Amino acid sequence: MSKDFSNKTQDNSPLRIAYLTGEYPRVTDTFIQREVAALRQQGEVNETTVQTFSVRLPQSYESLSTAQKEESDRTRYLLPVQPLELLTAHSLLLFTRPRRYLKTLRLAWKTRQLGVRGTIYQLIYFLEAGILTRWLHHLGIEHLHNHFGDSSGTVTMLASALGDFGYSMTLHGPAIFFEPYRWQLSEKISRAKFVSCISYFCRSQAMIFAPLSAWPNLHIVHCGIDPKAFAERAFADVETLTSAQRTGHRLLFVGRLAAAKGLPILLQSMAELKLTCDDIQLTVVGDGEDRAVLEAQVSALNLTESVDFVGYQSPDAVQGYLRQSDIFVMSSFAEGVPVVLMEAMMAGLPVVATQIAGISELVEEGVNGFIVPPGDIPSLTARIQRLMADGDLRRQLGDRGRVKVSESFNIHHEAKKLHQLMLSSYGLSPGISRQASTPPNTPSSPPKSKVGAF
Repeated sequence: MSKDFSNKTQDNSPLRIAYLTGEYPRVTDTFIQREVAALRQQGEVNETTVQTFSVRLPQSYESLSTAQKEESDRTRYLLPVQPLELLTAHSLLLFTRPRRYLKTLRLAWKTRQLGVRGTIYQLIYFLEAGILTRWLHHLGIEHLHNHFGDSSGTVTMLASALGDFGYSMTLHGPAIFFEPYRWQLSEKISRAKFVSCISYFCRSQAMIFAPLSAWPNLHIVHCGIDPKAFAERAFADVETLTSAQRTGHRLLFVGRLAAAKGLPILLQSMAELKLTCDDIQLTVVGDGEDRAVLEAQVSALNLTESVDFVGYQSPDAVQGYLRQSDIFVMSSFAEGVPVVLMEAMMAGLPVVATQIAGISELVEEGVNGFIVPPGDIPSLTARIQRLMADGDLRRQLGDRGRVKVSESFNIHHEAKKLHQLMLSSYGLSPGISRQASTPPNTPSSPPKSKVGAF
């Protein structure tokens, strides 16, 4: 599709920002879209622009809402590659900056995954980085931010080296911490202007692989939600259960249907719960590679009438399910700090979650929810039973959960932190123009002669 990506930013804007991810916007990553929107609102005040880029278009089932489709229309995609554009971008980079081009090629070789397959993929990332560099130069963008440190993080690092502009990235976990050496996490952290970590636990994992000198550049910036917008959308078209209608028997699970999400544990817990509560119901929102296996498990446990798989749903539809449920259950073995858990708490649902990663930074045991050991069926069953039996406890935990999210995981507050980190990494501050704050061609900002070179 044809899109207008001309640079409309004022010359005195403090910083021009680009976002890059592997696939954007996806229904499973709506937190990135919220963050971009909140940054753009920061920009309305501070004259900052935010352009979005993605390696590829998401699958059709990952773009379910109108907002996602509109955001897709504002995003530029590296794939499929246009051969002439690829040749032009790399030819210009090679002939105008041969030393930088060759130095970045050596960086690509140094950070490749070993083996023929890894080398081929690294070449692809290098080629993509060349195209991205040309686009960013053309738009006068001076800072590149990446979510996730894997393949799109490699493209980000190489583009930064090719284009001589700064980059930052957000670390989530757990996937990147399973393969830190494959994705050269230490190198990416060391070269970044800064790294935002979604939890203290996440930062501690980054510290394991980052050199000590890079630790001061690891900052806590939560993912989050907009409490006001969430409440407005949630109540707009959804019939919310009244107190009299809330039996405590409606459970909700939202997540990818894969082993890491621990759904088999919840299903076994459901079988135990059904022995004493015949009308218990579990709605499973999401899809994935293990769906057929999980459906077979439901059948084997005689839970066919008690478990409903509804597949992927739009963000608005998920809010509808939240409003029609009594208890939210997260049985995962590996997570960051799930935004859907924040949404459940913001919806006033009591939550039962596993004690992993940064979950305890959101859910406080016995205060705004319950935390159980991962894989512990008796503990999970006992906590759910307690909530099912006590409506007052459900309301108390739900009310406190709403307060916790509003105070500590508000996307506008977190976007402001991120924006300030971006500006301060170039010696800038909100509302201060580049001309007034940083002389051209100083180490803290990309040389002006490099911007718009193409």
